[in-house]
Amino acid sequence: MKQSLEIFNTLVNELLADEVQNPLAKYIPSTDLYEQVDLTLQKEGISSQELEKALKDLVFATPRTATKAFFNQLFGGRQDKAVLGDLLAVILNNSMYTYKVAGPQIGVEKVILREICDMIGWDENSDGTLAPGGSMTNLMGLIMARDAFNEQTKFDGVQQKMTVYTSADSHYSTQKNAAFAGIGRNNVRQVQTDHEGSMDITALEEAIKKDIADGFHPIFINCTAATTVLGAYDNLVKASTIAKKYNIWLHVDGAYGGSVLFSEKYRHLIEGVENVNSFTLNAHKMLGTPLSCSLIVVKNKQHLYDSFSNDASYLYQTDHDDFNLGKTSLQCGRRNDALKFWVLWKSIGTNGLAELVEKQFELADIARDYVRKNPDYTDYSLDDTVAICFNYKNIPAEDLCTKLYENSELLVGYGSFKEDTFVRLVTVNATNEAEDILNFFSTLEAFMSKQT
Repeated sequence: MKQSLEIFNTLVNELLADEVQNPLAKYIPSTDLYEQVDLTLQKEGISSQELEKALKDLVFATPRTATKAFFNQLFGGRQDKAVLGDLLAVILNNSMYTYKVAGPQIGVEKVILREICDMIGWDENSDGTLAPGGSMTNLMGLIMARDAFNEQTKFDGVQQKMTVYTSADSHYSTQKNAAFAGIGRNNVRQVQTDHEGSMDITALEEAIKKDIADGFHPIFINCTAATTVLGAYDNLVKASTIAKKYNIWLHVDGAYGGSVLFSEKYRHLIEGVENVNSFTLNAHKMLGTPLSCSLIVVKNKQHLYDSFSNDASYLYQTDHDDFNLGKTSLQCGRRNDALKFWVLWKSIGTNGLAELVEKQFELADIARDYVRKNPDYTDYSLDDTVAICFNYKNIPAEDLCTKLYENSELLVGYGSFKEDTFVRLVTVNATNEAEDILNFFSTLEAFMSKQT
């Protein structure tokens, strides 16, 4: 172990030093991957020196998602205390299904979930769990909604024509999850959005009424706290009124933007969250923990037990259910994803987490201001988001992003809303500063000027 840790420390130190000078790894076309990087496996083992070289070649060829040039996805940067927590979780290697094998690590997870439930405004009947990603926590919300509608479904399977409602600009997991839950992709209603990308609540109610008239059973409304492209927030106050009127489970996919819960300045974006049935957030996005750290909390914890508990005498042998988290989890064996978040939260406090969230909005404002004041740019952005959507000199966004990527200049993606396609710059890396945002634009402009 000591030797392996020495190799690890050497590789990490070299990587961190190289990232300063080379924030992007050299682009390797997928067609050339196996020629440029030796990934072969052999019958006999290799020496430590050979292993270290193979690992360095692999690590240095891997995309660098924590640098000041990565703006491509809804995560980025490194919060060092969170990394510390994740490394400790790997060394400890506890599975989070029972208190017997995880001990105080169970308490770590429970404390995090309790704090989030309290921040939402729920009482002691609320609780939650962690899962491998936002798609899985959204699936858990849907399964609980399905079983709450008809408790026999988990025994007999889906016997009724159930329908699910989500905005046309929501995350693609809703359709997959409807298939996994036995409801069916064709029974997902993609509700139109308004000019700012939020779900049209009038259209939502019309779709519900039509389905009821046609003999369907509406069971689940999925609202989004920050859509993947524009970063738009659905109106939870209005949605909760509709959910209550028709007795439908209301879930919030806050995987991307739900962390505004920690900020008094931006919490208004999820006004009404206390009225929903379930709520998700990904701490590996706006809160900067390493992948993955996805949480779901539910207003009534009984739904977790009703949908996910199953007896197993070979597993649950000590302690009561509250400390045997496998009783409320989608999984059995589950790595400790809570510790990295707890170490970060413990070290910087709730106020520090708020500062992380607010820093990302500040960086977004800097980027939006630059775009809106520069005649070479066309702005498609919303205010109060960490997504800056623009086009530069009418260059097709796909072409621009691909050229930047293939030439190892910047990693940034593109997206579409209604008839427009544009570059989508995401400022979720709270370790960035104003100069890093401005350097993004200067790098883009200098590179594109060479292309013409």
